[in-house]
Amino acid sequence: CVLCGRTDDCPEKYGEKRTYVEYNLTVHYYCLLMSSGIWQRGEEDEGVDGFLITDIKKEVNRAAKLKCNICKKKGASIGCVAPKCKRSYHFPCGLQRECIFQYMEDFRSYCWEHRPVQKFTDKEPRGASPCTICLDLVEHLPVYTVLKSPCCKNAWFHRECLQYQALSAGIFFFRCTLCNNKDIFQKEMLRMGIHIPERDASWELEENAYQDLLHCYQHCDVKRCLCKKGRDYNEPDSKWEIKRCQYCGSRGTHLACSSMKSWEQNWECVECRSIFAKSGKYGKRKKSALATTEKTNGTTCLLEEPPPKSPRQSSGSPRNFLLQSPKITCQNMSPCSHLELSASNRVTMSLSPVMSNRNWSLRYKHLRERRREVCKLLKELKVQVKTKTTRLNINAENIWGSALKGFRQRIFSPTNTIEVNFSNCKNRSKTNTSAASKHHFFQLLMLHLQNSSLFEGSSGKNLSLDFQAVKENLYFEAGKMIAVSLVHGGPSPGFFSKTLFNCVVYGPENVKPALEDIADVDVAQTIKTIKYANSLSSLQSTLQDCCEFLAAAGCLRPVTALCDKNMLVNDILVYHVIKRITLPLESFRQGLKTLGVLEKMQMHPDVFSSVLCHNPERLSAETICDLFTIHSSSDVNKVEGADFWMGFLQDVESGESVVTLEDILLFVTGSYYIPSIGFDPEPTIKFLHIKYPIGNRLLNCLELPITQTYQQFKNKMELTIRNTLRVERE
Repeated sequence: CVLCGRTDDCPEKYGEKRTYVEYNLTVHYYCLLMSSGIWQRGEEDEGVDGFLITDIKKEVNRAAKLKCNICKKKGASIGCVAPKCKRSYHFPCGLQRECIFQYMEDFRSYCWEHRPVQKFTDKEPRGASPCTICLDLVEHLPVYTVLKSPCCKNAWFHRECLQYQALSAGIFFFRCTLCNNKDIFQKEMLRMGIHIPERDASWELEENAYQDLLHCYQHCDVKRCLCKKGRDYNEPDSKWEIKRCQYCGSRGTHLACSSMKSWEQNWECVECRSIFAKSGKYGKRKKSALATTEKTNGTTCLLEEPPPKSPRQSSGSPRNFLLQSPKITCQNMSPCSHLELSASNRVTMSLSPVMSNRNWSLRYKHLRERRREVCKLLKELKVQVKTKTTRLNINAENIWGSALKGFRQRIFSPTNTIEVNFSNCKNRSKTNTSAASKHHFFQLLMLHLQNSSLFEGSSGKNLSLDFQAVKENLYFEAGKMIAVSLVHGGPSPGFFSKTLFNCVVYGPENVKPALEDIADVDVAQTIKTIKYANSLSSLQSTLQDCCEFLAAAGCLRPVTALCDKNMLVNDILVYHVIKRITLPLESFRQGLKTLGVLEKMQMHPDVFSSVLCHNPERLSAETICDLFTIHSSSDVNKVEGADFWMGFLQDVESGESVVTLEDILLFVTGSYYIPSIGFDPEPTIKFLHIKYPIGNRLLNCLELPITQTYQQFKNKMELTIRNTLRVERE
């Protein structure tokens, strides 16, 4: 290098080393950038990134007269900008002597005596904590090699780790690893000499960087494979689609070979099931909602040997009152208000027309009213969404990976209208409408989040502690995805525990966890042993046995009375459920701030708990009836075909039809569920003199034929819906 005189080629330290044969010139980019006597007087494509060749030669001549205060050799082109400081040095010498170079504005340089430092107060915690990038310990000391985050009190980094991350992430993705702050964090890091290149992230520039993630295990491992085309045959969206073990992912089964009717059902391989059985956890885990409905002779669909096919189960009783009070609007009349509810992961169950449990009925009615309020609040937030579109290319077999890439792309904005293209499913890219693809994407995404390692628990879930997820900022992305799903017409999660919801809305310092929030069976058993100790000696003996556990939780203390156990149990619960996941929770809350969702949650906590902490209501004939508005110019009681429509809904609900209520909803709207924000436009029904029913997904309009008999109406409905959905799947 003509400026520093070194032959080192280390882009991370000295920038790119460039040689220009025609000018007989070799130079390190950083040496050129930080030299005190040269400026970019040309355009970007002139000379060396705007530095003219004549100016570079003049700077070399100027530096040849200056001696480096560090190595004592000539050619020191960089000088300290502090007033009255006469020190000069080479760029590599400055790095070695811990000088600071600011890659912004005037590209200033400070010597080791005048360099900027971060302020440390007396209240700063001493000791050491993990660097949130490499996870090795970093001392809390005001030294050159250590930097602290300006936006997070407990975030400490090695300077070298930050520099490597900045070079990899670039200016668009370099941010605080805990709170995801970008502006304040980048400003402070630039001040402290971290170089943030003005380019896209390295992983975005690498071609086919994620190819290896697309290879999935595809082999049926059940004892008796029923597929005639072999164990390796996989046909998406059919009974011959291969489902992988939800725990190890290294074993698979055809849906039909394990008697699974839906891809969303969970499946465990024999090895994983035996591990759970030995640990005692298998019997305590709750099966998925759909899995609970598929029982045959006391065994479930998780068995390796498929059970005999069971007869169709009735999912409800006929609703006589539907014929008495249909929701019908005539011309010049405003539609009645209707209930719009989320319906992913529904549980099939039977309900009698008259609820025998009045308390449950009142609670159910109250829940529905709250969900109506959620619909109104989310529509207020949707005003922010613009007509400008952002397209997400989604791989259905790698929902999380492709969704994460889409949400992190530079052009993604939550205020843009989202379009989804399933790149690996020919049928979805050709036949599904944009809205249908988007509904399906958000449903799969919320289901993945519910079963991911970011959450723990059986039904009501809390955040788990996953250091790798913290490092990759996945908790923020999960919160962001949930917020975007709610506002853009996706299903609500419905799996939050009350404790997690309260931590998000009220702050963790105002929440008291319960024993049910502990997901780890061993930890829960230890807490129970302490809680139910009936004498001081047994309590002290228990504490002696688990002293390491208590020390790790910061709860190791002398106990002199039996009543001390109550405070001890509370402290252990607070540590395991709240303090332990402080960083994931804060990151998760930051993600939920997207589109103002968290602010609405904090303003209306009771309302939002109905969609975040409760399973979505199952589809019923009553729900579908309330959802659709029947448009007609006739008198309300003389609408042709209205009684056939509601009679058909009754038959479907009671299992007397070959289609399901979900099939009807999918046929009309392209969605299996009713979004928390409702459908836009609102679903309508028209009775016309046509041969077969038509589902217009752009308008959410169901056009029904007027027939002479109910049987004709039912046959046409079943034939059209079944064939339409079958063609889409094929």
